Amino acid sequence: MTEKKQNFIARTITGVLFVAILVTCFLRAQSMILLFALITGLTIWEFGRLVNEWDDIQINRFISTVAGVYFFLAMAGYCTGMATLTVFIPYLITIIYLIISELFLKAPNPVNNWAYTMLSQMYIALPLSTINLLAFQTGGEGQYNALLPLSIFVFLWVNDTGAYCVGSLIGKHKLFPRVSPGKTWEGSVGGGLLVLVAAAVIGWLTSGESDSLSIPVWMGLGLVVVVFGTLGDLVESMFKRTLGVKDSGNILPGHGGMLDRFDSSLMAIPAAVVYLFTLSLF
Repeated sequence: MTEKKQNFIARTITGVLFVAILVTCFLRAQSMILLFALITGLTIWEFGRLVNEWDDIQINRFISTVAGVYFFLAMAGYCTGMATLTVFIPYLITIIYLIISELFLKAPNPVNNWAYTMLSQMYIALPLSTINLLAFQTGGEGQYNALLPLSIFVFLWVNDTGAYCVGSLIGKHKLFPRVSPGKTWEGSVGGGLLVLVAAAVIGWLTSGESDSLSIPVWMGLGLVVVVFGTLGDLVESMFKRTLGVKDSGNILPGHGGMLDRFDSSLMAIPAAVVYLFTLSLF
């Protein structure tokens, strides 16, 4: 068996298991919270390893990871109504510690350490934590709604599939060649149109439910996910190019690391939250 075929088989098996685990976790609120807390921790840990390979940068991976996971769980507790705002106080104390500690560590470039420590929280912990706002933002306080957070990933997968197929067939005009030379405008438009169709289908299938979104709102959500999911992918590509690495890690055979798998969602999830909460104001 050739190496290329082995890589394809490994990539296929990993992809199927990845989708199955992610979809299954949304069946129960507890499993969703636990899995995404784990994802948050693994992604921050991976991020810390990458930036610590640079000269003059040394962030505290362990405390940064623990802080990010705690913030995710604190957000889950607050959104479910099981905790009050005081649950965030330990997180704030940890952030203050991470900043003040640089006074005593005698690092060659403490400003870089501060910057990348805070980036791990702003770029990873905060966006992933906002999935709790989608999961528990409808209905009564603490009532779980699996459809909204799951739909974000469905839209991202549909967009990736459509963009790859259309881009492979007719893609000619590069979307952002400086950062990601493989992406094309044709592929992006094709993926976006496919997502709009998927969003309309979801809106039609759930139209009889009392707390369901209308078809136009679903299509708007799909468009938001497409735009910001693509931007999230480009942001991570720029990050990897700056570091000079092809993949962020190898935890997922054939798919790279955690950042590679969740780069799009880091922008798409908070953008979806902003979109839905903005609509709720009118």
